[in-house]
Amino acid sequence: MSHDTNSPASPATGSTALELWGGLECTINRVSDQYFSQMERNGHIDRLDDIDRFASLGIRAVRYPVLWERTAPDGVDKADWSWSDARLPRLRDLGVEPIAGLVHHGSGPMHTSLVSPCFAEKLAEFASAVAQRYPWLTFYTPVNEPLTTARFSALSGVWYPHARSEQSFVRALLNQCRATILAMRAIRAVNPDAKLVQTDDLSRTYGTPEMAELVDFFNERRWLSWDLLCGMVGPEHALYDFMLKSGADPEELQWFRDNPCPPDIIGVNYYITSERWLDHRVERFPDSHVHEYKGLRHADMETARVLANPTRGIGPLLGEVWERYKLPVAITEAHIDAHREDQLRWLREIWQAAQAQRDAGADIRAVTVWALLGSYDWNCLVTACHGYYEPGPFDVRGAEPRPTAVADLMRRLSSGRRLDHPVLHGSGWWHRPGRFLCQPVAAPAVTASLTERQQARAVMPPILVAGASGALARAFAARCKARNLPCVLAGRDMMDATDPAAVERMIRQHRPWAIVNAAGCRPPAPGMADVGQTDEQYRAHVAGAVVLALAAARHGLPYQMFSSTAVLAGVEGRRDEAAVPVPLDAFGECQAEAERRVQGANPRSLIVRSGQFFSADGDVGLLGQALASLRDGQPVAIPPDLALAPSYLPDLVDACLDLAVDGEQGIWHLSNHGGVAAVDLVARAAQLLGLGTMLVQDAANDAQPLPVLETRRGALLPSLDYALARFAAASQAHAQAVERRSVPRAGRG
Repeated sequence: MSHDTNSPASPATGSTALELWGGLECTINRVSDQYFSQMERNGHIDRLDDIDRFASLGIRAVRYPVLWERTAPDGVDKADWSWSDARLPRLRDLGVEPIAGLVHHGSGPMHTSLVSPCFAEKLAEFASAVAQRYPWLTFYTPVNEPLTTARFSALSGVWYPHARSEQSFVRALLNQCRATILAMRAIRAVNPDAKLVQTDDLSRTYGTPEMAELVDFFNERRWLSWDLLCGMVGPEHALYDFMLKSGADPEELQWFRDNPCPPDIIGVNYYITSERWLDHRVERFPDSHVHEYKGLRHADMETARVLANPTRGIGPLLGEVWERYKLPVAITEAHIDAHREDQLRWLREIWQAAQAQRDAGADIRAVTVWALLGSYDWNCLVTACHGYYEPGPFDVRGAEPRPTAVADLMRRLSSGRRLDHPVLHGSGWWHRPGRFLCQPVAAPAVTASLTERQQARAVMPPILVAGASGALARAFAARCKARNLPCVLAGRDMMDATDPAAVERMIRQHRPWAIVNAAGCRPPAPGMADVGQTDEQYRAHVAGAVVLALAAARHGLPYQMFSSTAVLAGVEGRRDEAAVPVPLDAFGECQAEAERRVQGANPRSLIVRSGQFFSADGDVGLLGQALASLRDGQPVAIPPDLALAPSYLPDLVDACLDLAVDGEQGIWHLSNHGGVAAVDLVARAAQLLGLGTMLVQDAANDAQPLPVLETRRGALLPSLDYALARFAAASQAHAQAVERRSVPRAGRG
């Protein structure tokens, strides 16, 4: 998409190369009488400079909101265009073509809904006003994902109007498709060259032979929104009778045939959940995945979690779309909720599949990276504000949006540069053995061949982790294994971090892509016994940190080291990353010195300050020691004024690995809570583990502790409540595993 006549042609007329687009998660969905706005959550509503950030990615077009509910909630005559006036021309001036979205998983203003008779005409009225306000706008998506929105709003009842019938589903679908046709008619009355980019989920369903009827129904239903717009739903259509039985009138179906509005570009949205497996053997599946539809009880799970071998992915599905419609196709949403390396692997896989289909003759125009500023609470279908955030090319959890490794990958794709991030050598979790949520099912007819699966694997360089015996190093080993990130744990028997020659040998032997310093001393648990460290140990800690930093700088490798709240113990003001260290003891002095020298030796280092560790892997930190005492029936006395910034090790390591992939540097504060009373932390964990709190002395203290560790760069770790719940579950599982191992096995004889 371009305004420059000398640049590559726009998607409407054919492009010289696969284009990169972007998309802003802008959902305004309604649950009862409450609206959930993604742009209020991600902050874009108040940040005009985001437009420049988007343009920096090299995208040719962006799916961008001009939302009916927000612009004209009280009618077109009272519309407020100021927000769009400031942003749409800026996008155009920066060479980014807006694809204007008018309704995005919404149901319109309060006075209408997806099943209201006035929905289509009212949206068309708004669309006409948009076109008159911005006559230069060419690309439109009047309604995003009509079929998917109809399912969630009128079949499963998740969103307003919370209906749960096939009649309501069909009515909502017909209303949205009719609204799209009338909206494009109104827009084209102003701009005859306006183009329709019609999006919906690119789903595909597979199943056991016993589920064949329902599988076939779902695979026909997925096309309905595009089929209606293309005038293809007549008596010969596979779901024509279903539509009539569900309340559609033959005359209104004929209206769609008489007034076709085929998309200029079919926009397909593809997620890991888009491909489904249906199974009649419900006893093999978790209860959360067992459903009933059309009187048939069955399990429904994404194929990646159940099929023994992965499907062939989006490539064949793009081919299906092309063969069915012979219209230009764009992938209009490509995103996965995963750790950073898997986000990169997913985007590369989608891009390569689109390019392969294009090379095979299909008219595939673009891949759209979704969502540029991430998204909130899609794990509960945006029915509540739990704060669950999925980053995208930019992470908005800090003072300013921060570009992630996805942004760098986008810039490489848009400029034709080599995709050379080391983590791209690994396979995504959807290809790995640990992905299953149930007993795997063999379905060779729908899965990729062995050759295709092997192509997803390659030798990947490791992360070099200095340290082997400590809780932090063990956590890195565990999380790297879970995330398919090879790592080498180097204890003192393998590498003396204070010896430059030993470090150099280790680097040359293993060729790591990053170095993590998980060695050195940790602070004693406050309020517990202090075994202490010697001056010699402190000196070794500083020396090792500096030697590793220098080696990383010499080889051009990302370097992470860890510090703690001890360096800020004497700070009286805000204890964020900008605070000047004021240590109050020998340990704090040691860590402050290590920080200072590492920053001087390697300014590209990332120094992570965290609070007290806790983990199910052994009795780690104050919490672990206190819980061990409670298990033994011993009382635990904790100073009532002691505050901690607890860090659950799996969460801490996951965030650090993401930051390593992103290539971040500087100082970053990471904890699950910036300041919680230690006695409250122990009491909460004890209660979750069924240990009781009677032996936790001073547990009744109600004083609100001051923050121990604050951040301006972004709170990347989940909430403490969520961390404690997972800690308790992991601790109980660990205890059960130990108990099983301790039970003698009966002999054969």
